[in-house]
Amino acid sequence: MESKFTVFEYMYRDAGNFKTTRRLLLSGQDAEAERAIRACLESSDQFVAEQIGVPALCEEHWESVGEDPSDLDHAYHEFIGLRPATKADMKLHEWGPLAVMVAKMQAAARRWDVTLSPNCDL
Repeated sequence: MESKFTVFEYMYRDAGNFKTTRRLLLSGQDAEAERAIRACLESSDQFVAEQIGVPALCEEHWESVGEDPSDLDHAYHEFIGLRPATKADMKLHEWGPLAVMVAKMQAAARRWDVTLSPNCDL
């Protein structure tokens, strides 16, 4: 049975290369969605989470590495990719439609606003 859901995988990676990852469940599928998203990103994989309404991972990241914000932090998150949802992914809270994610990325393309992130001044 073909999944009707897509998983959006992303991460926050500080300048020390410490990573915190997250998956979002999106309704719908589109074979062209990943290409469309990648065309919108800064430096091939970066976006401002706050600008497109996905959960920012910075606070979770600081907790997991046991540190406070530092000069290793920045405003960008990294897009890892899209994939069809598995049965195990169905326990994730549904973020919204894949088409909405693509539209939010397209609206922000070439206009990523780092000032929306609390990390822009670190």
